[in-house]
This record gives sequence, structure tokens and C-alpha cells, in this order.
Amino acid sequence: MDMLNALVAFLNFVFVPGLAYGAQLALGALGVTLIYGILRFSNFAHGDTMAFGTMVTILATWGLQSLGISGGVLPTALIALPFGILVTALFVLGTDRLVYRFYRKQKAAPTILVIVSLGVMFVMNGLVRFIIGVEEQVFADGGRFLITAGDFKAWTGLKEGLAIRTTQGITVVTAVIVVVALFWFLGKTRTGKSMRAFSDNEDLALLSGINPERVVQVTWIIAAALATIAGVLYGLDKSFKAFTYFQLLLPIFAAAIVGGLGSPLGAIAGGFVIAFSEVTVTYAWKKVVTYLVPADMAPDGLLQLMSTDYKFAVSFAILIIVLLFMPTGLFKGKSV
Repeated sequence: MDMLNALVAFLNFVFVPGLAYGAQLALGALGVTLIYGILRFSNFAHGDTMAFGTMVTILATWGLQSLGISGGVLPTALIALPFGILVTALFVLGTDRLVYRFYRKQKAAPTILVIVSLGVMFVMNGLVRFIIGVEEQVFADGGRFLITAGDFKAWTGLKEGLAIRTTQGITVVTAVIVVVALFWFLGKTRTGKSMRAFSDNEDLALLSGINPERVVQVTWIIAAALATIAGVLYGLDKSFKAFTYFQLLLPIFAAAIVGGLGSPLGAIAGGFVIAFSEVTVTYAWKKVVTYLVPADMAPDGLLQLMSTDYKFAVSFAILIIVLLFMPTGLFKGKSV
């Protein structure tokens, strides 16, 4: 019985949160790796693109709620999500036309584009803070739990309860749908194949008659959609605060680099590697270990390797190790 209680505690505090967080990072890393693989620069504004898309979705959610429209047991933000994607896509397309297009025509080095994206990042960050403010915004409504700890205890008779929040379930299901749709688009549609050809060999793709501007536009639209979905799922699962999305840039880039920049499959794998690493290192293992050892050997301390305040340090450490020993990542992406 104690083994089962330990397993439930592990699922409740490590596996389920890590799975949801990993799905959010994977979607964010997919946007980063798509921009890197096709437009050939690291977009440091991606975290604030997530914040911008989430902000628009929150404002649309408030508008729907004021009209008496809700999602029932599901969050109203899911109804507002398409509007957030549309506005974010238009915003990044406008940014590309006003900013990035000039440097592409000049055939600027990727380093220049990275610096330009830093400028875009600060502008977007300031814009989001100006519009929605710097306070924490909780916008999740509808049913809170798919399974409550109390119900689980009543069903199983175990001392430990398993609670799965609705937002965690929505995150995993949405991530699976988005990833399947993206891989189908890249592998089966003419536009997706053009994007892959452009990524593999730009000169050969141009000789084949592929329209580079169309590829660029579609890339930005998909990246905006991925950023908005990832940002909204993260905000629903936790809460929205503009600066938090700026901080998320580190684990997202770490996920993309660990998996292999330019590799969509690597971005997904990297997201879960980073997420479970952060959760595992910062979780206090006392409860799980107490179930597994005799009572006289129960630990007095929390058995926590690192405080949750330093969870981003885990991402940074993994990022440095990968850059030093495996710069192409797990799935042999482009070298950083």
C-alpha cells in the first residue's frame, strides 16, 4: 500500500505537472525551432510573442464574459483563442514587413537579426505591460478539476490523493492535436513541403520556383499560432504575468537546443526533458521517500535538491552542457 501511495504522490507532484509543463514548453520550442530552421535566426522575441498572444486572448475572454458567453466546464479562453491567434499573426506579419524584411533584403548576418529580435522583444514587452499592466491575471474559469484528491481517495482507499486540474488535461490534449496537425501540414501539404525544402536548401528551393515571401509569411503565422497557444495554455495552468513570459524564454530555448534547433521532433522531446528536469530537481522528495523507507529511517529534511526559486537555473545548466558537448542536440539539428 505504501508503494502505491508513493506512486500516487509521484504522479500528483512530479509526473502530471511535468507532463503539462513539458507540453507548454514543447509548443513554445516548436515556434523557436521553426523560425530558426526556415528564417535562420534565433527569435528572442518569441517569449513576448507568447505574452502578446495571451494578452489578446485574455482581453477577448473578458469581452466574451461581459456578454454572458462562457465555455461551460471548459475555460472561456478556448473560445477566445482563435481571435488571439489572428491578432498575433497580424502583429508578427506587420513586424516582419516593417523590421525583419529590410534585413533579409540586405542579407544581414543571423547575428544582426538576433540583435534586431532583441529590440522587438523589448518593444513587445513594453506594449503588453502598457496595455494589460504588470499585475498577475488569473483568467481560467469553468470546472477546476477532472479528478479531485478527495474523490480519488474515496475511490481507491489510499492515503494519498491524485488531483488533475482541467487546465492540465486541456494542455496535454491540445498539445497532441496541435503537434499532429503541424506534422501533417509539414509532411502532406504543398506549402509544408515548400517550407521543408526552403529550410533544407534555400537556393535549390528558389530554383524550383518556391515563393520565398509566401514561405516567410506562413512561417510567421504558424509561429504566432504556436506562441499564442503555448502562452494561453501556460496562463490557464498557472496565471498570466508579462514578465513571466520573458523568463520562459530561457527554458524554451533550452528545450529547442537540447532537442536540436531546426528539428520539430527535437523541440518536443527537448520540452519534456527540460520540464521534467526542472520539476524533478526542485521537488521536495520527503513525502515519496517516507512511504518507501521504514518509519525509523524517514528523512527529517525536505530532500529538495534546489529551491523552486532557482528552477530556471536547471534549464541554464542543461543548456550549457548541451552547447559544450552536443551542440546539434539530441536529434541532430543545426549546430548553434
